[in-house]
Amino acid sequence: MGKVGLGLAVGCAVVSCTLAAILVRRRLKSRSKWNRALAVLRELQEECSTPVGRLRQVVDAMAVEMHAGLASEGGSKLKMLLTFVDKLPAGWVHPELSDEKGVYYALDLGGSNFRVLRVLLEGKQQRIADLQVEKQSIPLYLMTGTSEALFDYIASTLKDFVEKENNENGLQPGMRELGFTFSFPMKQTLVSSGVLVKWTKGFAIEDMYQKDVAECLRQAMARVGLEMRIAALVNDTVGTLAVGHYYDGDIVAAVIIGTGTNACYVERTDAITKCQGLLANSGNMVVNIEWGNFWSSHLPRTSYDKVLDEESPNPLEQGFEKMISGMYLGEIVRRVILRMGQECNLFGDIGSKLEEPFILRTPLMSAMHEDDSPDLREVARIMKENLGVSDVPLKVRRLIVSVCDVVACRAARLVAAGIVGILKKIGRDGSGGVGGWSKGDGHGKMRRTVIAIEGGLYESYSRFREYLHAAVEELLGKEVAQHVFLRLTHDGAGIGAALLAAAYSS
Repeated sequence: MGKVGLGLAVGCAVVSCTLAAILVRRRLKSRSKWNRALAVLRELQEECSTPVGRLRQVVDAMAVEMHAGLASEGGSKLKMLLTFVDKLPAGWVHPELSDEKGVYYALDLGGSNFRVLRVLLEGKQQRIADLQVEKQSIPLYLMTGTSEALFDYIASTLKDFVEKENNENGLQPGMRELGFTFSFPMKQTLVSSGVLVKWTKGFAIEDMYQKDVAECLRQAMARVGLEMRIAALVNDTVGTLAVGHYYDGDIVAAVIIGTGTNACYVERTDAITKCQGLLANSGNMVVNIEWGNFWSSHLPRTSYDKVLDEESPNPLEQGFEKMISGMYLGEIVRRVILRMGQECNLFGDIGSKLEEPFILRTPLMSAMHEDDSPDLREVARIMKENLGVSDVPLKVRRLIVSVCDVVACRAARLVAAGIVGILKKIGRDGSGGVGGWSKGDGHGKMRRTVIAIEGGLYESYSRFREYLHAAVEELLGKEVAQHVFLRLTHDGAGIGAALLAAAYSS
């Protein structure tokens, strides 16, 4: 071989070695980035871990906070608001004896839209015989204007609805009974009266603070010439309890788990020590827990939760809600994916969409989580169309599904702990407390216990629902769990309010 040939051979060898070295470095770098992404997932799994021992600590903390909230005002993170609802549709104990009949109306105000409903009840045999619903949006200027302008608008819409229904159904004009669902924080003094504590959901009507919400509506109805009596003023969770109890007399609590979350339950009035001397005919009262504000050091909080809370409009508030509700689950997943993209370069140029807060809504998260196609094409579609990330490799899609699984599992198991905490408070968790066991023939027997649940997160997200059910059974044990049932309900804010109007009708 000549010098030229030798030089070429050496040159080729050097180039080959260089290329090989570059390829090795790229592979090592790629492997390092992938290992970093896996490390982010493992860290999330550890921080979100909810072993049964930890969940039992959450259960105990929930029950303790409920006791404290009933003992004194401000004694707990849980407000434990009295609703003055001391009877429910179809009766507390013997629903078969109830015979609610007639036409009742409901007004559901809980956001930028409101609904009016007309419910025809024909006794226990036919239950709800007819239902008419009309939805109306609220102009933005009314959400920040005056209380008189807002309620005049609502009362006029309600009057038009009543008159149209009367004409179509041949009903005679006269006094009607109304159930009013007002899903904003309020302090009640009667079942048909309550004072606004705080606006949420974009409302900012300054002259409403410390005003009686029902009285504002009464005056507006008088101004438009509508004869209607407000029989009950409730929030949507209490309405859910009413709907559940209408069909099942063993309902003891209700939980809403959708965009937001809350729970209420039936409490003995003698256990409400912050209101000594409180009278209730049945000896029971529905208590609005406002459990979204629950907090305990036992809750598995991550770095993502902390930053999300700090950047929220209400830092250090609604801590439980921010870990379990549909408003936040998709956002937590987005933050994890964004970190993986930034630190591990999984997506190349991630663009601006993935950096936009709350762009990944929980329904999209559940669609990715429940994608059962072999190539996870729904994950790829959502990443491209909704988050602006194209050409996501299959193994990265699987990683994203795992992130969704961790966040959903934690949320569902914490909801389960909250539910069992309520059952523990009222002695329905099998521990032998008050109300848990009945003795008919001298032998202890676990009472049938039902919790009404409403909300899109529970109804539409099957994996979430499966995790929740499994955790309830895990916490209660199979023997007790077979006597505890979670029952899906619908439209507590509307139908529930009308049913409570029937229960409290004059």
